[in-house]
Amino acid sequence: MTKIQIELPDLTAKAASEAGLLTSQALDRLLTEALRQRQAADSLLSIADRVAGAGIEAMSMDEVNAEIRADRAERRQRAGGS
Repeated sequence: MTKIQIELPDLTAKAASEAGLLTSQALDRLLTEALRQRQAADSLLSIADRVAGAGIEAMSMDEVNAEIRADRAERRQRAGGS
């Protein structure tokens, strides 16, 4: 286990403490989630670099929305929905 000490502005520390965010458990959850999000962002940026390098043309928002609608319809159909 590692012990850390941080400095925060008084108002931030007070608000975080009142919200229950300065406990070891809460900080562990916050940091774990921040690390997961950073890893996901790094992964997406890596994919974006590969797509750009491959010369794949970007989709328009209309195309993206059409793909999302088609995927949702397919999932509903597989789940037995309408």
